[in-house]
Formats: sequence, C-alpha cells, structure tokens
Amino acid sequence: MERTIIHCDMDAFYAAVEIRDNPALTGKPLVIGALPHERGVVSTCSYEAREFGVRSAMSIKEAHRLCPHGIYMHPNPHKYAEASAQIHEVWSDYTDVVEYISLDEGFMDVTGSMALFGGAAKIGHAIKSRVKSQTGLTCSVGIGYSLMSAKLASEEKKPDGFFEILTPEALKKLIIDRNVRIIYGVGPKTAEVLQSAGIHTVRDILKDEQTVIRLLDNHGRQVIDLANGIDDRVVAAQSKSHSFGKEQTFQQDITDVDYLKDVLRLIARELSYQIRLEGIYCRTVTLKITFKGMKKVTRSISDEPIYRTEDIYKTAAMLLEKIERRPIRLIGITLSGFTDTRVKQLSLFETNESEQINKRDEAIMDIRRKYGLNAVKTGSELIAEKRLNNTDSSC
Repeated sequence: MERTIIHCDMDAFYAAVEIRDNPALTGKPLVIGALPHERGVVSTCSYEAREFGVRSAMSIKEAHRLCPHGIYMHPNPHKYAEASAQIHEVWSDYTDVVEYISLDEGFMDVTGSMALFGGAAKIGHAIKSRVKSQTGLTCSVGIGYSLMSAKLASEEKKPDGFFEILTPEALKKLIIDRNVRIIYGVGPKTAEVLQSAGIHTVRDILKDEQTVIRLLDNHGRQVIDLANGIDDRVVAAQSKSHSFGKEQTFQQDITDVDYLKDVLRLIARELSYQIRLEGIYCRTVTLKITFKGMKKVTRSISDEPIYRTEDIYKTAAMLLEKIERRPIRLIGITLSGFTDTRVKQLSLFETNESEQINKRDEAIMDIRRKYGLNAVKTGSELIAEKRLNNTDSSC
C-alpha cells in the first residue's frame, strides 16, 4: 500500500521557546542544558550557537570551550511541555495515526485524510501556519512516501523548512553522494566499519552491496534497502507518551537523604504538572540513581493510578529508603504505565477528606494552567526549595 507520511520537527525547540519568551535573546548563541561550571550536557542550542560547533548531547565543558561568549541556561521543562501539548493538538487535527518521537518531533500518516484536507502539501503548510500562530514557534515539515523520506525531507530546508520526497527515485537522487550516516540506522560505529572498507557514501553502498552485507550481515541488507529507497516501516500510532521523566545531576556527590528527598519533591512537582496537562494518570513510578563511580540503579513500584505531586513524591521517597547509602551523583524519577482513568476506590471514611484534597488540587492546577507551574506552590514545596537554597551542596 502506498502511504503518505509527514514528519514535523520543531526548530531548536527549547531554545526557541526561551527566545519567544525573552526576545532579547534573539540572534544570540543560546545554549540550554547545564551551566558552564556544572557537570552536564547540552540539551539543545540556538542556530547561532551551532555555528560555533555546539551540538545537542555535547559536554557542557566542550560547548563552553567552543562558545565561551554564549548564553547558558537551565531547561524549563514545564514550559516545553505546555508548548508540546499545543503542537501535538495541532497534529492530531489532521490524522489519528501519529507517532510522537519526542516533545518536538513526530510522524503522521495522512494517507487516509489527505482527500479531506486537500492533499499532503496543504496539510503540511497548514501545520506550519497553525503551529506558528498558536505557539509563536517555527517547525520544519517533510512529506514523503516512507518514514525515512519524510524525516530527510524535514531536515533538508531547516529551519522553518518545507520539502517533499515523494518517490524512491527522488530519495536516491538526493542522497546518492552523501555520507553513509544519512541512512537511518547507520550511526558512528557502523559508519566507521563501512568507511574502513572504503564505503563512504550512499553511492559506495550501492556499488559494493556484497561488502556491506559481509560487514554488517542482516543489518547490511536493511542498509542497502534504505539506500535504494525501500522502507516498509509504518507510523506506530500513539495516543500518549510512553513515559515522562526528569533527573538532577549534582555538582558534588550527595549523601544527605533529606536533601535528596527535597530534590525528589520538586521533581515530582514538575512531573505531576506534565501528566496533568496530558490528562493522564501513571501506574508506575521509577527511581533512577547514579552513584559516585557511575554505577546506575533503578527501582520501580507499580500500583493504582496516581497523578498528585504528593503521591509521586512519597512513592519515590520510599524507593530511595531502600537504596544503599552511598554518595549519589544523579537522581531522577520516571513515570510510566499511563491510563486515562483513575480507578482507585475510596472508602466511606476517606470521602470527605479526599473531596477537599481534590478541590484544593484542582484549584492549584487551574492557576498553574493559566499562569504556569511556578504561579503557586504548596507549603511542602516552598520548604523544600528553601532548604535546597540554603544548602552548600548545589544541584
């Protein structure tokens, strides 16, 4: 079956949100992630910073070496989640077959809805226009006959781009003399293996298929198919994210359990806000720990669906109590096992108190939806923030 796929990718998403909210940052090399004196990596950066060689996932120390005059900021997850929810809502207006790759990127199969909206090109331009008007952000849209062609099309004219690759022949013509890394699934290690045998471009792959198969076995056959424009993968429709997570890397290894619990409370607050914006509950809470020496452990609990900060926090804190006492470099929480329905049954003795808690929570959430996460804070959250700010160990 012939398919028509749209790939939408926001342009420098985190940085673009910050520039939208603070126009004074326009045209400046902006790096979102850790600060130069902290341990951490680049989450994303503006195109001005990219001109100096800064890239996502790069060590923040290396980024600062390349761009010492850049503006460095911590990410603001709740703002990005809000913008993402608006973007996803636009996408879902054109098809229910949507695969969310991340907050700012996704595939849409519009094969069944093209006729309704006047064709894929009109859908693509409409998405760009609506995302811009509703969020103040630009996106790049690619239209293709497959996942790989749509993805490459969206990258072809970035930023704020629009491009179509509608046939295998058009795809091959576009990429034939490009580096093998252009092929989906060819990462640095695979590229190194191919290049060691003199295979540097897509043309080289197609000229020496037997060597590719000898070097990569079954993966080599997939690489050859993709180089020929053959891609049978389909958009994996999703209604909600598989997980939400947030973690904190410390500048000094932490042993103070109370300090760690304060961090967990503030992480739980942000995650609760994110899933409530999505209108979902989580069944599974996972605690993530990285000890001094980089040993990593995770601990999870699955139970009745929850969404409140306090419930998420108490679950994570309980898991922390079971972790061996060692200096901790990183701590985080991941929520998963989502459902649209809260099924927990309350006893008659809990009804009045629970009703009051529900009303309080809804009132707080209404304010946060309107004015943002930091518009209102509970007493426990304020205490946690105060204790963290008064502690010498920074995070």
